[in-house]
Amino acid sequence: MHVDLPGRQYEGLNLTDFKSLGLSDQLLKAIEANGYDAPTPIQRDAIPYVLKGDDLMGLAQTGTGKTAAFGLPLVDRLLANPQASQQRGTRALILAPTRELVNQIAKNLISFVKGTPLRVTSIVGGVSINAQIKRLERGTDILVATPGRLLDLVDRRAVRLDTATFLVLDEADQMLDLGFIHALRKIASLVAKKRQTLLFSATMPKQINELAQSYLTDPVRVEVAPAGKTADKVTQKVHFMDQKAKTDFLINLLCEGPDDMSLVFCRTKHGAERLMKKLVSCGISAGSIHGNKSQNQRDRAIKGLREGEINVLVATDVAARGIDIPGVSHVYNFELPEVPEAYVHRIGRTARAGANGDAIALCAPEEIGLLRQIEKLTSNKIEVASGDVPSDHAAVSPRRGKSGGGGQRQRSGGGGHGGREGAKAKAKGGNSGPDASRRPRRPRRRPQGERSAAA
Repeated sequence: MHVDLPGRQYEGLNLTDFKSLGLSDQLLKAIEANGYDAPTPIQRDAIPYVLKGDDLMGLAQTGTGKTAAFGLPLVDRLLANPQASQQRGTRALILAPTRELVNQIAKNLISFVKGTPLRVTSIVGGVSINAQIKRLERGTDILVATPGRLLDLVDRRAVRLDTATFLVLDEADQMLDLGFIHALRKIASLVAKKRQTLLFSATMPKQINELAQSYLTDPVRVEVAPAGKTADKVTQKVHFMDQKAKTDFLINLLCEGPDDMSLVFCRTKHGAERLMKKLVSCGISAGSIHGNKSQNQRDRAIKGLREGEINVLVATDVAARGIDIPGVSHVYNFELPEVPEAYVHRIGRTARAGANGDAIALCAPEEIGLLRQIEKLTSNKIEVASGDVPSDHAAVSPRRGKSGGGGQRQRSGGGGHGGREGAKAKAKGGNSGPDASRRPRRPRRRPQGERSAAA
């Protein structure tokens, strides 16, 4: 259920360059060094209010430039009021739901503070807590953390939060989905009472409103994209088939574009690992990322995809947000997500930095209800590429390719499968895909902290 955002409405400022947003010359140099040309809508609308000191609620999808929207003005305000870091303290606290997103935020912030005395420290689970305790001893200016590991450090008295006068909650809806609501409430109670609080979310369910009303003061509301809106440059298609036919069908698609960079999403970590091993056994260079992987393993898999050591990364929704790899050309939903908003975030991993991308869903009969939820959320009937169309599906007629396949883009010398997405599901009854016999279930709340599989 979605309800209206609380908070003051904003009037569009119509500011078209970073200089007009009010940032200092030092930050403008950092912006130029990072190659930013013009502010994105969320940056244009949020930065002036953050500089002013207002609490702010931002409704925007992942990949829209939110990190710079809060990071640039936050760094600007810290530089304008220089202070020595207190032992085990931090001046600003940024919370994010996954290790990957924490690392991505920290990487961007480090580029913003280059050449300044400000320090950025990131804290995530899956790595040595003793090393993190040592790093925090002298304090930091900006601490970026996942909620579970942060509370572990608080319990050990390795970090104090009462020195933080800035609090940022990024991807707040996913933090709630991962069961962090109690952690967020505890952390918010430990941060300085007199503070500036910024909350960013891709969706705005009831619990987010309750969180905002409890911890934000007269917030400005900034909304740059409606919930459920998918990226404009992503071409979406769906193939209908039995669950058992999915694995061989996916292999056919991947083999037709061996040099493409692809993400494949599964619902479970065990299913993702099994699928990755199957792809590797078929000669496809693949890796995996999910909650059973250590932080170092996850980092290596992402680096491998980014640097071309592997071409396919099989993932759970741990990778649906916080991974920014511009070269990803295809996103495959091997299994549809149980939460429809996750579909929007999954396919948002492609068509980044102005590029085009393809989002291909493989839908089994037991997943039809999940597909309907996605189409309702996005207000879009996904084009049918192949398979028996369910009777209740207002099918979009696919454009036929030269070979009469599912109407997908043709490759020169592409063989007899009718293009990458038009590959025939010849292997019905072949190797079983992950969790083939499992019917979709309602998502259950995960326990608090880093023990969550997706954290």
